[in-house]
Amino acid sequence: MPRIKLLGLVVLLICTSGINPTTMPKADPENGGLFLPDGFEALVVVDSLRERARHITVNTNGDIYVKLRFPDSIGGNAAIRDANGDGKADQVVKFGNYEDKGSYGTAMKVHNGYIYFSSELYVFRQKLEPGKLVPTGPIETVVIDDHAHGRHEHIAKPIAFDKKGNIYVAFGAPNNNCQEKNRVPGSPGINPCPWLDDHGGVWKFDANKLNQRQEDGVRYATGLRSIVGMDWNNADDALYVVHHGRDDLYRLYPDIYTPWQSAMLPSEEFLKIKEGDDAGWPYYYYDQLVGKRILAPEYGGDGKIADSSGKYVDPLIGFPGHWAPNDLFFYTGNQFPSHYKNGAFIAFHGSTNRAPYPQSGYIIVFVPFKNNQPTGDWEVFADGFAEVDPIVNVNNARYRPMGISMGPDGSMYFSDTEHGKIWRVMYTGKKKFGKKQLASMEARKLQAHIRTPDIKKDDLEAGLVSNSEKIYNRYCSGCHQKNGQGDGNRFPPLGNTDWVTGDKNRLIRLVLMGMDGPIEVNGKPYNSNMPQHRFLKDEDIAQVLTYIRSQFGNSASAISPDEVSEVRKEINTQTGSK
Repeated sequence: MPRIKLLGLVVLLICTSGINPTTMPKADPENGGLFLPDGFEALVVVDSLRERARHITVNTNGDIYVKLRFPDSIGGNAAIRDANGDGKADQVVKFGNYEDKGSYGTAMKVHNGYIYFSSELYVFRQKLEPGKLVPTGPIETVVIDDHAHGRHEHIAKPIAFDKKGNIYVAFGAPNNNCQEKNRVPGSPGINPCPWLDDHGGVWKFDANKLNQRQEDGVRYATGLRSIVGMDWNNADDALYVVHHGRDDLYRLYPDIYTPWQSAMLPSEEFLKIKEGDDAGWPYYYYDQLVGKRILAPEYGGDGKIADSSGKYVDPLIGFPGHWAPNDLFFYTGNQFPSHYKNGAFIAFHGSTNRAPYPQSGYIIVFVPFKNNQPTGDWEVFADGFAEVDPIVNVNNARYRPMGISMGPDGSMYFSDTEHGKIWRVMYTGKKKFGKKQLASMEARKLQAHIRTPDIKKDDLEAGLVSNSEKIYNRYCSGCHQKNGQGDGNRFPPLGNTDWVTGDKNRLIRLVLMGMDGPIEVNGKPYNSNMPQHRFLKDEDIAQVLTYIRSQFGNSASAISPDEVSEVRKEINTQTGSK
């Protein structure tokens, strides 16, 4: 074949298959805003996706597939191609028009010629064709979550694949800690917890069998409240997960826990999971400060009683509380220094409920491994997503890391949920790599959004005199944030919405009765649990609602204790309660 024709064929293959040139593209100035270890550089592949992003995967030809956070009528996923090798997106095409397009859709992985992805209630797959960016085959359903209760909190469906043709799917718990009354102070835990029969764990299925229901799979592990990130480590042929710990220790048990303890505890856990393992939820949580599993207060714990049975698996690392680990990826490439080979990257989405202390996390960390074991402490690999420090409200953070994947050349890719931004991280440094190159990232652990908060100096409530604001910060700010703007995903804003400034009785009833399920606020859907607050006195409810109706850009009339009392009486009459 003539040289010119051969060259033309190569160019054609590059443009149609997404294959990048052998040389790495040029990094962006200041690495697209990221702080990285010495020798690493980054570029922004795509600055923003209108529908935002959750998990991502990169195919063997460099094409990127994204699980969209807010799907539309066209599709729940996006396919991205760099056609000219500059590292930037040249094509962005939406695909995957399926039902159940809630904002908790999570998984996105290429496996055996298929693209697997999940919604809140289903795991799907589509066949990929070589050279084609978007799958053209039918959407096939692999696993169905058909529980009668439908959607609930912790309903994300992350997935992982082993070497034997199995797919692993997490089924999160539909509550915080299996209380008789979810998230109500002092409500005891149900013992035994009935949700563990078909929630709060990981199930194993046949990756090539369609339309499987939960009963068609095998419960692989239990005692896992909420998993969003997990990966199969081929180096030791085992499943690893990152586990979200429970919430609200101080709000639910103020006589046992301080606000500082509630901000720090319980741990976010990095676990190696074997078949039959139990991680302890809801009976025990892991306290990384003492390195032990502690009996939950719902089951008689006082914050100090430790497990002595040896029944529960302990984490490899206990990370600080509420950092929200949302993805996990074991590095198998050859581009990065040997220090990173077979180690684990973890994306921490960042806390929402650390008040009165600064919100924390919002980073990508790395856990070095040797001989299939972590070698020691974790490292900050990528920081700068939030762009502010300290982070008082979750929505002060400009970007929040979510998805992790690896390209065919060993580059790493990170996604963001707030704007749909995607970065590519490359190593261009010298072969010699060690503590010197990591020193600047170790120093970043002193940042307010990473370090352990000082009990007094970092208390953002110090000096507050308004009782109504104290009530709000204790019971409301964990979800709706101190500035009332919500977290942008699960919990809605409180400003300029008829839910707050409109019908008083509806608002009072919402606080007294709570709500579980989808709600639309200012044209945007939300799907989470708001616990009932009937335990509060009429005076306290009146104060906090008056505060909310006069803050956050609102200017509505006050609510009196008598008005709360009247609605409470109506509810008691309707429900037959006292």
